Amino acid sequence: MAVFCYRCGTALPVSARFCSNCGTVVSVTPPIAGRPLVRPHVGRQIAGVCLGLAQANAWDVALVRVLTVVGFFFSGGLVAVAYLAGWIGIPEEPYPMPGAYPPNV
Repeated sequence: MAVFCYRCGTALPVSARFCSNCGTVVSVTPPIAGRPLVRPHVGRQIAGVCLGLAQANAWDVALVRVLTVVGFFFSGGLVAVAYLAGWIGIPEEPYPMPGAYPPNV
């Protein structure tokens, strides 16, 4: 498997820890592009807003839910309005087509 610098694109040996061209630290895994902001069908509690935000930003779902509940009580209704806006504005995750590739995803 070829390894490339994520900053300048220089080809590197597999054992490289730093880029020989620009000096950037080479991580073992490539940077993960965030998931799109959608409300998933599986794992949601009420509307899936907290789960969607957590998955899109790679946060802990339980922490987002706890902060949301605390925000309901201490924000004077601002978090409740934001949650309702997220419920309306964030699209639902599309259902997978039967037989679509890759299977079981």
